[in-house]
Amino acid sequence: MRIDFTKMHGCGNDYIYVNCFEKELKDPEKIAAVMSPRHFSVGSDGLILVCRSNIADAKMRMFNLDGSEGKMCGNGIRCVGKFVYDNGLCKKTELNIETLSGIKHLSLDVKNGKVVSVAVDMGNAEVSGTVTASVCGADYEMTRVSMGNPHAVTFVNDVKGLELEKIGPLFENNPVFGERVNTEFIKVTDENTLEMRVWERGSGETFACGTGACASVVAAILKGYCKYNSPVTVRLLGGDLVIRVNEELRVLMTGKAEKVYEGVYEYEDKA
Repeated sequence: MRIDFTKMHGCGNDYIYVNCFEKELKDPEKIAAVMSPRHFSVGSDGLILVCRSNIADAKMRMFNLDGSEGKMCGNGIRCVGKFVYDNGLCKKTELNIETLSGIKHLSLDVKNGKVVSVAVDMGNAEVSGTVTASVCGADYEMTRVSMGNPHAVTFVNDVKGLELEKIGPLFENNPVFGERVNTEFIKVTDENTLEMRVWERGSGETFACGTGACASVVAAILKGYCKYNSPVTVRLLGGDLVIRVNEELRVLMTGKAEKVYEGVYEYEDKA
C-alpha cells in the first residue's frame, strides 16, 4: 500500500501527517509503529491523521510511535492547522479541530499564503493536586495537570544533566499515578521563562510537547513562580512556545508550525 505523507514539526516535535479527507487509513496503530522508528523508517514521534469531521472543520487523530492512540498533541494540532490551510482543505484563518479531548480553536498567522505560526485555545487545565514519586532513591514532588492528557510536572535545579533515558520510564510507569503519564522537568529562569525537558508516554523524550508546556506553566503559576495573564516563554529542546494562562486556568498556546517534506511510503503488512 502506498501512503502519501507529509513530514511536519512544531519545535522539533515531529509527526507524519496523512490526509484522510477522502480515504480512510486502515490500521493506523500498526502503521505508526512501522513508520515512526528513526534510522530504519521515516522517523518521527508518531503519526497524525487529518480527517473529516461532522462537528468541526477537521478532525485530528494522533498515534504515538509505539502505536498507542493519544488524545491530544499541542505541537501536532498546530501543524494540523497549517496542513488544513496550506493544502486548501479549509481556507479559513480561524479553525475548529476535533480531538479526543474536545474541539480546539486555532488562529492561524498566514504570510505569503502559508501558515507560519498558530495560536491554540487549549481549553481549561484540570489540576488534581500533588503527589510524591520515588525514583532511583530520590523523592520528586509532582503537580498533576490534565490538558486532555495526563501530565506530572516537577521543578528541578538543572534540566540539562538529567539522565532522562534512565529515569523517564520510571516516571511514566510509576504506580503513584495510576496510569501512564507524560512527565515534565522544569527549571525556572524567571517569572516569564521556563526551561523544560519532557518524557512523553509511548514516545520517550521528545524535542517538545505542547500540552506539557501548557501544564508546566499552570503548575508554575500555582507554585508562585509565574503570573496569571502574563506570557511565559517555555524553552524546549526544539524551540520556544509562548503560553498564557488566566485565573480560570484557560490556556492559550502560540508557536510555529513547519513543513519539512512530502513523500510516499510503501507499506507492507507483515503480520
